[in-house]
Amino acid sequence: MARPTSFGRDTGLQLRMTLTMFLLGLVYAVLVGVVIAAKVPFLLFVVGGMFLLQLFASDKLALHAMGAREVTPQEAPQLHAMVERLCVQANLPKPRVAVANTRMPNAFAIGRSPRKATVCATTGIMELLSPAELEGVMAHELTHVQNRDVMVMTIASFFATVAAYIVQFGFFFGGGGMSSNDDDSPSVAVVILVSLVVYVVSFLLLQALSRYREFAADRGSAVITGRPSALAAALMKISGTMERIPQKDLRSAEGMAAFYIFPPHAKQSLMNLFSTHPPLEQRLAALSRLESQLQGVG
Repeated sequence: MARPTSFGRDTGLQLRMTLTMFLLGLVYAVLVGVVIAAKVPFLLFVVGGMFLLQLFASDKLALHAMGAREVTPQEAPQLHAMVERLCVQANLPKPRVAVANTRMPNAFAIGRSPRKATVCATTGIMELLSPAELEGVMAHELTHVQNRDVMVMTIASFFATVAAYIVQFGFFFGGGGMSSNDDDSPSVAVVILVSLVVYVVSFLLLQALSRYREFAADRGSAVITGRPSALAAALMKISGTMERIPQKDLRSAEGMAAFYIFPPHAKQSLMNLFSTHPPLEQRLAALSRLESQLQGVG
């Protein structure tokens, strides 16, 4: 079966990413305007520094947070060979490869562009899955790289983080360090209120985009490997094993939840609106339909 070279491209995802960035830019522009009007420009320097740190160092920070490190082909020959083979099939530059020493079975991709990307697998997932299943997982992560949704997610999460910091800063200092003597400028309460709105909007947009991008990456994995059933089997194994991972280990990984192939908690959220991933049942159903389509094409 011939595989399309644009395996990971998803028009729906591209449109959603564009809309998400537009809406986030809009609400963030309002926040910046309020901060300037409130005459607390030092916040803009803080925000600018945070943005640069998030954009250029988020991959290193994420790897450090997960206790992961980049590995050489000599250290992880099978994983490197698998990633290289998938990259050839997908017409992608080979990313850096990292391994996180944790029992939690998971994987993620980070980096602001395909040439700056890193794909990471945990020791737990490499021990749990068969080679075909692990290949499906790594193809899923490479689809994230191809779609460039990692960069969009990184920037989108930045907006929510900044808004949350401003709210915390305002409450911590009680407005004293942010207030202005100009009666015509907005009060600190207005800055906090606008920041809170920005946080809520950013959070909801981030969750919605995160759920859709997982469907797109599942599809990309199915097409590049030609075996949707292998990824489905991997997801079921990961789900079953996640329940046995100590809660303290899962809580330590919550900050990276949106970037993992499977959320680091044993049970899905009762409210799908606030979940970073689609329900497992929906992902399995979509993969089953792809399996039927690929077999029909074959």
